[in-house]
Parts: sequence; C-alpha cells; structure tokens
Amino acid sequence: MKTTNGLARIILFTAPIIIVSVIFLSIAYGAKGITLATIWEAFTAYNEEDVNHAIIMTSRLPRVLSALLVGAFLAISGAIMQGMTRNYLASPSIMGVTDGSAFVITICMVFMPELPSISMILFSMLGSAIGAGIVYGFGSLIKGGLSPVRLAIIGTVIGTFLSSMSAAIASYFQVSQNVSFWYNAKLHQADPDVFLMALPFGLVGLILAIIVANGITILSLGEEVSVTLGQRTRMVKVLSMLSVICLTGTAVALVGKIGFVGLIVPHITRFLVGVDYKVLIPCAGIIGGVFLALCDILSRFVNAPFETPIGVITSLIGVPFFLYLIRTRGGGRHA
Repeated sequence: MKTTNGLARIILFTAPIIIVSVIFLSIAYGAKGITLATIWEAFTAYNEEDVNHAIIMTSRLPRVLSALLVGAFLAISGAIMQGMTRNYLASPSIMGVTDGSAFVITICMVFMPELPSISMILFSMLGSAIGAGIVYGFGSLIKGGLSPVRLAIIGTVIGTFLSSMSAAIASYFQVSQNVSFWYNAKLHQADPDVFLMALPFGLVGLILAIIVANGITILSLGEEVSVTLGQRTRMVKVLSMLSVICLTGTAVALVGKIGFVGLIVPHITRFLVGVDYKVLIPCAGIIGGVFLALCDILSRFVNAPFETPIGVITSLIGVPFFLYLIRTRGGGRHA
C-alpha cells in the first residue's frame, strides 16, 4: 500500500510539469513545426498579426486543452462505471454511453439545425443517459446479461445499432459531413467557445465524482458489503451515473466519439495507485488527459503529412487491451 500511495503522490505532484510539457509538445509538432521560443512569445507577447501566434492560440492550444479535458473526463467516467458495476469491461464507449450521445446529436442536427451549442451539450448528456439506459435495460432482461462479457457484447451491439441508425439518418437527410465530426473525433476542429461553455458541465461531473469517490470504493467491494456497512447504495449509483452522464456528454459534445480511453486508463491507474477512489479518480483524470493528448500527437506522425483519426490510434491500443482483459479475466467481476 505504501508503494501505491507513493506512486499516487508522484503522479499528483508531477502532474503540472507533465501537463505543461505535453501542451508544449502538442503545440510544437504538426503540419507546420513551431519552435519553443515562438510558443513562449505567443503566451508572453501575443501578436495577432503573427501567423504562428494565431495558429497557436486559435488552433493548437484549444486542441491540446480539449484532448486533456476529454481524456480526463472519459477516464474518470470509465473508472466510475467499473467501480460502480464491478465490471472490469465497463467504459463509456463499450456500454453505449458515447454512441447514445452521438445518436441524439445526429437527431438534433437533422431536426433542430439551429440549436445553440449549450443546448447541444445538454442533448449530448441526454443521449448518454439514453444509451446507458438501453444497454443496462437489455442486460437486466437477459439471463446473465449483467455479467461483464455479456454486458460488453450487448453494449457493442447496441452501440453499433445506434451508430448505424445515425449514419442512415445523416445520409437520408444529407448531413453526413456535419455528423462525421462526432464520429471521427476531429480534435483539430475543437471550438474554443464550445470548450468554455462545456467547462461548467464537466466541472459538475467532476464534483459529483469526488463526492461519490468514497462510496464507489465501498460499492466496488460488493453490494452486500456496502449494505452491511450502512451505505445508501441507490444514492451512490444515481450520483455516479449523473457524473458519468455529465462527463461523457460533455466530452462527446466537445470533440466527438473517442473509444477505449475509459477502458484502458482506469485499469492502468488501478494497477498503479490501488482501488481507493479518492486517489484513483484524480490520478485517472491526469493519466487519461495525458494519454489522449499523446495519442493526438502520435496521430500526426503515423501517416505524415496527413493526420490519422485519433480514434484509430486509441483503437490500436484499446482492442488488444480489451481482448487481453477477456482472456485473463474471463466472465468474472473485479474485486
């Protein structure tokens, strides 16, 4: 335990240095290389007539900040879902949460094209709730449907169905190009104004996550143990799902659908710092944000000078990790 606590302290204390370093790296590398001196000048003596300064402030800085924020939100959502359900395969992308969000956004773009950004964020959260509700509803109706592997299969099927419906609707109403943003996760198109609007909603999700952290730690030990310890399990689950809905809905509204971050990062974090969610949640947020930002940087080099969709990068890492979990953990729940 001392080792994991020590690692947690290292992660938390070095986070500012690591995050700042990742921001500088993300800004420096791309189709157009920018020197560190120019980046520093853009922050300390911004000149709106300087093309490099404009690229930094209007494109690359919003992009890396969005990657850090979205990575943190998805990682924390995955950690909460895994702890709350004791399902080691739970994550927003596998359990239909992100697909539900993208599906509702597609509906909004077709039937309410003039919807303001703040309303789009709210509808994205509604979609997250609908997606999760459908998956867990089907899981409850099927014998053994709430087991990790079966629930993951149900989530994948429902997610694929919602994605297909979105594609069909977008194609029929000729809005495929606009909808593609939410399915291809185009970080370079992150809107600074939407970013600022989304922050309060993400903050609500983070506050809820912190509030329920201790309850999730107890809940992850099992329903019977939680009840024995006098915990109000229903309240913990409701607040946990509200947190997941806020965080995932905000993430999808910001940059679109990104898979596997919420699956991979919580497992890595749990291995490093243990199962105390008061520590696991902030550490997962840090690792998730850095992980997605690094994936974004990597996406610029895989097929340079063209950019590879970041979803491809996360899938290349996430799919083998997903199969590894099924192979090593079978159908059981985590402790």
